[in-house]
Amino acid sequence: MAELTVKEVTPVVRDLFDKGRLALQRENFDYAILWFTQALQREPGFFACRELLRTAQFKKQGGSSGFFKKVMDTAGSSPLIAKGQMLLRSNPAEALLIAEQILTSDPASAAGHRLLAEAALALEMPRSAALSLEILHKTSPKDRWAALHLGQVCGRIGLLDRGETVFAGLKRDYPRDPEIAMAYKNFTASRTMNEGGYDALADGTGSYRDILKNKAEAVTLEQEKRTVKSADVTQDLIAEYEAQLKADPENVKLRQNLAELCVERKDFDCALEHYQRIAALTGRADATLDKAIADTTIRKFDHALAQLDPQASDHADQVTNLQAERAAFILADCKRRSERYPNDQLIRFELGKLYFDAGKISEAIQEFQRAQSSPQLRIPCMSYLGQCFARRGMNDMAARKLQEALKEKTVFDDEKKELLYTLGCVLEKMGKAADAIEPFKQIYEQDIGFRDVSARVDAYYAANQS
Repeated sequence: MAELTVKEVTPVVRDLFDKGRLALQRENFDYAILWFTQALQREPGFFACRELLRTAQFKKQGGSSGFFKKVMDTAGSSPLIAKGQMLLRSNPAEALLIAEQILTSDPASAAGHRLLAEAALALEMPRSAALSLEILHKTSPKDRWAALHLGQVCGRIGLLDRGETVFAGLKRDYPRDPEIAMAYKNFTASRTMNEGGYDALADGTGSYRDILKNKAEAVTLEQEKRTVKSADVTQDLIAEYEAQLKADPENVKLRQNLAELCVERKDFDCALEHYQRIAALTGRADATLDKAIADTTIRKFDHALAQLDPQASDHADQVTNLQAERAAFILADCKRRSERYPNDQLIRFELGKLYFDAGKISEAIQEFQRAQSSPQLRIPCMSYLGQCFARRGMNDMAARKLQEALKEKTVFDDEKKELLYTLGCVLEKMGKAADAIEPFKQIYEQDIGFRDVSARVDAYYAANQS
């Protein structure tokens, strides 16, 4: 997703931006946030708008100076963080919007800034990522993840002096970290190309490849940075990494790069071999690595499904069998990870959802009850528990749980609409028609297009007017 300037956005978005800027000048921060947010919903890549939105958020809070003295990590105060994390892989654009909701409620949220940075990086929006990474780094200079990504992003957007400073701190704090060494090597190569090659390029006498002494290294660096690699380029990178691996067989970063390239080439078995080797080399439990193995296996199933011959006489049976194997693997793997990481409530929440979707309601209830001890998962868990009780006909318990969740839900977003809608349906099943219409009316007042709320409310008033 491209990042846009004021001149590149549509007239509608520019008008919203101008309204927000005027409201900010008048210190009407609520309206400024409203206009800027609406503009970003239409053009997420509008960087100048995101900058001013951040200014409005901090000024509404009472100024950013206190925040820069000490970060206030409010990860535990917003269930949106868990939702955003779950969307990062499948829908980073939606995760980006959720991150902005978090920062509107609390612009000092370190978890919100990290979510925004991760989503922006996934969407190829480096300047937006840098905005949050810079805040994270200034408030938590020892945060390795934030510093490493900030240094890399600075190289991409041309903030070379800033990037050099960030990497200097990283090399001081982590002198033997191979990932940081490689990232700095790439940064230095980019800096050399940027600072030393423009004159030759301008007069047509040279190319950026001539800037680096090692031309083979230049080719490799260029290939690594391509968003979409051809099959030949991918194979060349694999061959080069494999050659390096022979000299350094215990290099975890090389194996990780190889695994990712193998996934790209759809050689899933090879990728899984590298991931398993990484697990053996590190010799410790690693939730991220376990998730990578699970995701690769799922992609293997998806690829196998795509390769089935639709003309085959038993095509439907093959699809059914593979889908059943896929679902069984996902459930078994999540259960295994929940046992391996018993204190990871996000895995328990994920397992509860899988049980719920599989119709295993008792098992789902148990997982949601355990996961709700996590503050950021509390409301989503209560929502699912309400649905679980309703599935089992325990409507009075379902209504109490949903009402409990609604008391704690302050922001009127899609999650609150779902809670209200489910509560209305539960009250209907209990025969409490007069009570049931109230949640639907609350949604109607805010979003007439949500599900079938409009039809329900209209029918209620039509029935009572006749």
